[in-house]
Amino acid sequence: MQFHHHGYVSGDPRVQPAAGVGLERPEELPDDVDVLIVGTGPAGITLAAQLSQFPGITTRIIERRGGRLEVGQADGIQARSVETFQAFGFANRIIEEAYRITEMAFWKPDAAHPENIVRTAVAPDDPTGISEFPHLIVNQARVQDYFLEVMAHSPTRNRPDYGWEFVGLEIGEGDHPVSVTLRRTVGPDQGAERVVRAKYVVGGDGAHSRVREAIGATHQGAKAFHAWGVMDVLADTDFPDIRRKCAIQSHDGGSILHIPREGNHLFRMYVDLGEVPPDDDGRVRLTTQEEVEARANQILHPYTLTVRHVAWRSVYEVGHRVTDRFDDVVEPGSRTPRVFIMGDACHTHSAKAGQGMNVSIQDGFNLGWKLGHVLEGRAPETLLATYSAERQVVAQNLIDFDRKWSSLMAAKPDELDDPTELERFYVQTAEFPAGFMTEYAPSMIVGEGVHQALAAGFPIGKRFRSHPVVRVCDGNPVHLGHHARADGRWRIYVFAGADGLARGSETVEFADWLATSSASPLAATPAGADRDAWFDVKVVYQEAHLDVDPGRVPDVFRPRTGPFQVVDHEKVYAADPGDDIFDVRGVDRSGAVVVVRPDQYVAHVLPLAARDELAAFFAGCATAVDA
Repeated sequence: MQFHHHGYVSGDPRVQPAAGVGLERPEELPDDVDVLIVGTGPAGITLAAQLSQFPGITTRIIERRGGRLEVGQADGIQARSVETFQAFGFANRIIEEAYRITEMAFWKPDAAHPENIVRTAVAPDDPTGISEFPHLIVNQARVQDYFLEVMAHSPTRNRPDYGWEFVGLEIGEGDHPVSVTLRRTVGPDQGAERVVRAKYVVGGDGAHSRVREAIGATHQGAKAFHAWGVMDVLADTDFPDIRRKCAIQSHDGGSILHIPREGNHLFRMYVDLGEVPPDDDGRVRLTTQEEVEARANQILHPYTLTVRHVAWRSVYEVGHRVTDRFDDVVEPGSRTPRVFIMGDACHTHSAKAGQGMNVSIQDGFNLGWKLGHVLEGRAPETLLATYSAERQVVAQNLIDFDRKWSSLMAAKPDELDDPTELERFYVQTAEFPAGFMTEYAPSMIVGEGVHQALAAGFPIGKRFRSHPVVRVCDGNPVHLGHHARADGRWRIYVFAGADGLARGSETVEFADWLATSSASPLAATPAGADRDAWFDVKVVYQEAHLDVDPGRVPDVFRPRTGPFQVVDHEKVYAADPGDDIFDVRGVDRSGAVVVVRPDQYVAHVLPLAARDELAAFFAGCATAVDA
């Protein structure tokens, strides 16, 4: 965390100075807004938190409830989400309060006494060490609380407008072409309607999304005709793995997915209620808590479970659906989108893979910086078409994965070709549920892989995988990616060649070009703004940190910042000789440039000499345009 560059801060440095629209934010919803977000679920709240970092953009987020979410349905936090929390500044705090999953136990019928279950395997949760961050369990309401705090502490001082529900919208002309009708759900004026005009509208309003209906998008998919009872409970039990994540398959085909919860006492169980007849018409949802508990005890035999307190419960039928498009453009390329949908509004699936909240968070992170850049004039409107193009593929991959996982969980052990198929699938696909299989295709914000070999460990289109380095200014070991915040900036990581400090080296020549050339992406930075306001440029040298002379480091890697124009010393790093990032991430010793998007995905890998290619890439997506 960096602060004091605007002067001494007495108090919580996480509270940013109010700026722009945050200086005189009206209490009531204004008639005109830049972005109107419908729904404070994981996608909507992430989008709002990202846009709250853009002081000149008026963003309002509405919620039909009268206040904050108190009990959420989602609870699994994958490592990719924790990486995202790091960018928003609260990863360490949420890790401290969450339950951490390190392994998963598999229980199956005892071969000698099949009416009983026995533990057959325990698999590590992250066998390959794909992330430095853990897999967590914490209630969705707490995740949203942290994002609400980010919004409240942001320059815009944003917060939700509770007690408003979406009724409908019309898209017309003008500066604020989307007219949205809202209805009051609480208070003395309950039932009253009003219209808000917006430049862009985003629906994060759940599986029964009215925004989705308003733009004519349709869910494609079907029910799996299988039901599960889910309960968050405090209970007495002699089941030995009650504090370990478990997949439990019984002799009669009934299964349980068991999830310990934060706080060391509460736990969640997804209890298999079996097949649902096509003509059930939702009657399975009337299954009582007593019936769910009885089924759980039948599956757990010879162990017993006595529920003492139910914090939350539900019965649901598995369904797998993806919306045909994630924005209001019926014919791709015919115009730029004005209305978007995210999260459960465009992808629904079972809860057992722990993906719903996590994928929704990435929906919001993906769209947030794009809207911010377009509205601030940093990028052309065509950038917005990449949201649906990128996230719809991710959603379909999620549905395909979840369909396989759900079918394995519901299968009888003797129906599987291999009795270890469930645990093998869990281990072999660990990278997918952790959130790291997303790989965006080449586009205006993802380059071709012509030079990928220069940095093989930073695959283009995949998330930037951090690694330890040493900060030159003070010798502190730090993770290279942890300095990046969700501030809307592109990252340009310069991996210096072996002679990176020498006058006339490729590294120095590249630095001079970045600083002085009219073709450099930095040239788009508005006059009067800090040099690194739009582009965060960092360098990693191959030499040991004590061998890097700061006086020979180009000024572009040591920019001046804030009203007093003091030097930022935290952008110059050295490889750790004992854990060399060049070796571990396969970075060529001749040097390389790794470009990373504001949402932490690698956009390009280039040689230090490929200045024209770098200029051409940014010319299409990150050059100043008329706002």
